[in-house]
Amino acid sequence: MIGIVGIAGYIPENRVSNNALAKEYGLEEKFLHDKIGVLNHSIMDKSETALTMCLKAFEELKHQVNIEKIDVVAVITQNPDYNVPHLSALLHKELGLDKNTACFDVSLGCSGYVYGLSILQSFMLCNGFKSGLLFTADPYSRIVDKKDKDTALLFGDAASVTLLGERAIFYPKKTLFGSDGVLGWDSLICRNQKLEMNGRQVFSFAATEVPKQIQQLLTMENLNIQEIDLFILHQGSRYIVETISKRLGVDSSKVPYEILDYGNTISSSIPLVLRNHLHANARKIVISGFGVGFSWASSILTKE
Repeated sequence: MIGIVGIAGYIPENRVSNNALAKEYGLEEKFLHDKIGVLNHSIMDKSETALTMCLKAFEELKHQVNIEKIDVVAVITQNPDYNVPHLSALLHKELGLDKNTACFDVSLGCSGYVYGLSILQSFMLCNGFKSGLLFTADPYSRIVDKKDKDTALLFGDAASVTLLGERAIFYPKKTLFGSDGVLGWDSLICRNQKLEMNGRQVFSFAATEVPKQIQQLLTMENLNIQEIDLFILHQGSRYIVETISKRLGVDSSKVPYEILDYGNTISSSIPLVLRNHLHANARKIVISGFGVGFSWASSILTKE
């Protein structure tokens, strides 16, 4: 079987305080804390790129696990350093990987990590691969409009890397997917290098579709809410995480929210939280990513 052997992340040291920005937008500190749930957001410095963030995450991973020959590298990103070539090719170069290594990028946002696990696990099983790296990196600081309060207070830069292989800690099981390009194509869109978001529409979509999908997933696997130890949701905002939790009827102690100091990191948000719980007592974890597209996906991770 192929599963998650280890996860590491990198969050830039630079922080922008949302308190000062909130005053500019006429927002109260209580709204910042209770609804948005981001007090500071991380931002790359001028010397950093999506590539360098991925490499720093990989350096952290090497301190955690023994990494032998890598068969495949996949990168989830919608903000690579170049349109051409793909970011995984740059990682192939910098990591000094063999020419037989498979490398590809996947253009997905907040649902990307859940999709990526399923894609890479299936790819490895199909081709008899033993070891793969799944990177995430979406530096939204490049495209956020600082005058737009809907996005400027929310997003942070970060990267993660997950090692997939045998003798894993958690194994991804059944995954469900969803897409709605009709409703979602322009709800979160980058035009002329500036991000635009219809926050109400994004919230309405997530609050409706995500609980429904998670319930469907549990039913298909003959599980109930009480049998799941943790629900690690895409860290979109405090309000959306709390809303989904309430609609599922899950106690808040089972739903980590950990982005107060760095913000919504898009495809990196789930792995950055999951890494903190890999070695805890949880044996069954639901992960669910949702956002731009609209695209959403949910999966169950089990500890064997």
